[in-house]
Amino acid sequence: QAWADDVRRFRKMFKCPVSTELVVIVGNHDIGFHYEMTTYKVNRFEKVFNFTSGKLITRKGINFVLVNSVAMEGDGCAVCRTSEAKLVALSHKLNCSQQKPNHSNKRCSDVEKLPASEPILLQHYPLYRKSDAECSGEDSAPPGEKNIPFKEKYDVLSQEASQKLLWWFHPRLILSGHTHSACEVLHAGKIPEISVPSFSWRNRNNPSFIMGSITPTDFSLQKCFLPYESRVFTIYCAAGALLVILILAHCQLLTPPFYFAQRLISKHKA
Repeated sequence: QAWADDVRRFRKMFKCPVSTELVVIVGNHDIGFHYEMTTYKVNRFEKVFNFTSGKLITRKGINFVLVNSVAMEGDGCAVCRTSEAKLVALSHKLNCSQQKPNHSNKRCSDVEKLPASEPILLQHYPLYRKSDAECSGEDSAPPGEKNIPFKEKYDVLSQEASQKLLWWFHPRLILSGHTHSACEVLHAGKIPEISVPSFSWRNRNNPSFIMGSITPTDFSLQKCFLPYESRVFTIYCAAGALLVILILAHCQLLTPPFYFAQRLISKHKA
């Protein structure tokens, strides 16, 4: 019942026209952390949101790779093995598709050719980084939290899993989340990863989202902020106070303080 309620709430919040494609990435709030993850939970999510780790979405010559980062534990669990096998198979297809036509490789002779565009990884956990110390911007982590070391396989992917994804796909961009704070880092000095901050006021005072324009060879991203929650509360309080004043004025209860107090005293004596 709780799962059905969550799905219903999600669909209400992110309702979009039929012509707009909605892609959902699995995370720890959907199937639990690795120690909570089960085949049942993964299948339940895949059925509702048409998600599969290692799934390739190609639109207008642009390759997007969906990753179940919770399953990148590296301990050989059933879900992890299946997920990694799909990722390896997909990486082989993508790598073969990027080879030049005159390049002969027997391993690629019977492989389905995909658009020769370096992929963009979409995943929940960020790749490994020590902390948010190098992150900047108004929606990055608070100063008191930036130097707190991240825990591998909990806050970020392990170093091993991160290297696997970079080696398998050689992505041109990685989009992740999970930490609730924004961060932009470069992996291997050339591969950008953008951790998108939380979209919910529950997690931060200044939620945001990213809009992008992407081509097979380039991309441009722009961050868009929602109103500050504190400012929204201030507006509500000011509007409420103004409404009270207008009601009192309409009822002719707004008089100079002296006469107002005198009237109250007279009523009390009566």
